[in-house]
Amino acid sequence: MLPTTGRGDDPWDEDVSREIARSAPGRSSSGFYAGAPEKEPDFGKREEDDDEEIDEEIPVAPVRRKLSVAIAGFAALLGVGLILGAQSSGPDARLSYAVVVFGVQLLYVLAFTMAIRPPAAGVVAGVCAVAGGLADRLAITSDSAGMLPLLFVTAGALVAALAGQAIRARDRTQLRDAFGGTFLIVFGVVSFSLLIVLTRRPVGTQAILVCLTAAGIALLVAHLTDAVWPKPRIAAQVPRGAAGIVLGAMLGTLAAAGLGSVLVLPFTPGKGAVLGFAVAGIAGLVDLAVNYSEAGRSMAGDAPTFWVARHMQGPLGAFALILPATYALTLFFLT
Repeated sequence: MLPTTGRGDDPWDEDVSREIARSAPGRSSSGFYAGAPEKEPDFGKREEDDDEEIDEEIPVAPVRRKLSVAIAGFAALLGVGLILGAQSSGPDARLSYAVVVFGVQLLYVLAFTMAIRPPAAGVVAGVCAVAGGLADRLAITSDSAGMLPLLFVTAGALVAALAGQAIRARDRTQLRDAFGGTFLIVFGVVSFSLLIVLTRRPVGTQAILVCLTAAGIALLVAHLTDAVWPKPRIAAQVPRGAAGIVLGAMLGTLAAAGLGSVLVLPFTPGKGAVLGFAVAGIAGLVDLAVNYSEAGRSMAGDAPTFWVARHMQGPLGAFALILPATYALTLFFLT
């Protein structure tokens, strides 16, 4: 019979085994033997390096002060021309105003076709120019001053533009992606004909005065403020400041309220402020959206738009897209 030994004398006791395991030079903390010392995992470092590279690649668009002043001046001249033309038109003198409106429509087609670059751009531009002239004629000669004939022109022009884009196989492959841009060009060019329709309504000319003044002041103040103090920056790639957009919308609303106080019924300061708030906000957002789209094209590496079209695009798009709102407010809010 072998003599028993105490627990503390066993060389493979549990406590001794733990000490041996801890002192093993090639053993990793996970329980597996390794021949090289441990190193820190690098899955977190890759993400940090990627974030630093992305931050470094973001371009900061410079604010060109003279350019901001030039765009502000163009917006003011465009608004003044459309307002004075509406005030001087009458039952027998709408043709001259239609000529002015058609000239603005051609500028819109030029600017947005060169900026959006839809498939078969020449076909789209030609269709839109014809649609603008036809819409102006219908706005003058139709029996009732309404929007329905212009909707038919918009639908027909859109179908014709899409058919022109579907002729060549290369253009046909881009048809689905370019549908939104094509619709924007067609819709905007026909929207200018609403100016002629509004001059035929009882309070339409006064609505043009109030709404276009509010939109023009909003764009003028926004770009002039960007020329002086473009802060805080909305985005690094967009050379615009939030202060100018907010201040322009506020002063545009104030100007519309002031006009509402001096015009005859049904205008009141409150109704003028409602019209001004709506159209000044739309004009500022559309103008800003143009800057975002241009920044997106620049970041994607696309060729920049021709400089004249690029700088006219914001005011032209803003005035085009406030006109449906002006017509709706005149029809449902003032009458």
